[in-house]
Amino acid sequence: MFYYLFQYFHETLNWPGTGVFKYISFRAATTAIFSLLITIVMGKKLIHSFHERQVKEVVRELDLDGHQEKRNTPTMGGIAIITAIVIPTLLFAKLTNTYIILLLTATLWMGVIGFVDDYIKVFKQDKKGLAGKFKVFGQVSLGLVVGLVLYFHKDVVVRELGAPVAVIERGEAAAVVFRDVKSTKTNVPFFKNNELDYSQLIPGLSGQYTWIVYVLIVTFVVTAVSNATNLTDGLDGLAAGTSAIIGTTLAILAYLSGNIIFSQYLNIIYIPDLGELVIFCTAFVGACVGFLWYNTYPAQIFMGDTGSLTIGGLIAVLAIMIRKELLIPLLCGIFLIENLSVIIQVFYFKYTQRKYGVGKRVFKMAPIHHHYQKLGLHEAKIVTRFWILGILLAIFTLTTLKLR
Repeated sequence: MFYYLFQYFHETLNWPGTGVFKYISFRAATTAIFSLLITIVMGKKLIHSFHERQVKEVVRELDLDGHQEKRNTPTMGGIAIITAIVIPTLLFAKLTNTYIILLLTATLWMGVIGFVDDYIKVFKQDKKGLAGKFKVFGQVSLGLVVGLVLYFHKDVVVRELGAPVAVIERGEAAAVVFRDVKSTKTNVPFFKNNELDYSQLIPGLSGQYTWIVYVLIVTFVVTAVSNATNLTDGLDGLAAGTSAIIGTTLAILAYLSGNIIFSQYLNIIYIPDLGELVIFCTAFVGACVGFLWYNTYPAQIFMGDTGSLTIGGLIAVLAIMIRKELLIPLLCGIFLIENLSVIIQVFYFKYTQRKYGVGKRVFKMAPIHHHYQKLGLHEAKIVTRFWILGILLAIFTLTTLKLR
């Protein structure tokens, strides 16, 4: 909204200084500040309000030091995160941008699913929350919507470099021709040409069915990442801090992919209008960092599924839009490790139970952050070390842009 207001002031009234709003860097910085402040202010109000209304975390019996002290901690703090993402984005982003519209839709979509889950846990006193099949249905539905829009919408294109055109008559240098095309290409790390086209993923598949493959992949990514983020949200500040690191990396990747000069230099896909995603990413990062004000150890509020499902869904959608979804296992390595630890634990327990009659465990407890708690490490130390690992993974993710 502010973008269009100051555009009018600049172009029509010629007010000095108002032209700064056309720069993504300025709007991104302002968005981050607004988002952070909204989360801090709203977080304090939510803590007070939730204490009064007995909106408290439903704690499972895990036999961990200090775990039962979390019983009276308010939850559903994801409401503050969602608000701090949506409001600054509405104020500073171009609201006609297809990517922004889709991201705002995804935010509210996943927010509703998480809110219903938390509501059932808190107010219905049902520790299981929303039935898994309904939760997965909501995630899959979002994946289908995102995949179909990105595949069929006319504004979602990539800009390819065409053959140079020599202007001999006027003695000028050769002109470079670009063309915007619909494409299912994505960037692949560590490969020479750095690209993979989903249309060629299944040999012999007719081009008219490519959309099916693409939509299925998008749906899988959205569902997997949102669930993995939900599993990671088990220690104070772990999910929010890790997500802030990932969001910052995605902001950098969005800026590079949306800038024709940098994308050419790095030999990555140039996507017109993608730079606007930087505004959303900085709102996302600001919301996560602001939430850490109250969520670091000892946490005064938890994000709940309202926050964790939303954050995971948005990370997946952002990576898909930037066409870096194949970097998710590296960039979101913390989420992957947490998810794999649960899968390995369950599989091995069932296998040994079936074979030996007694189930055995690989880890003392899963997800893996509880394993380290069982080993005697303090919660704050585990979270800090996971953040450090997340930063290293983010740096390595960025280096893959030049690794062929």
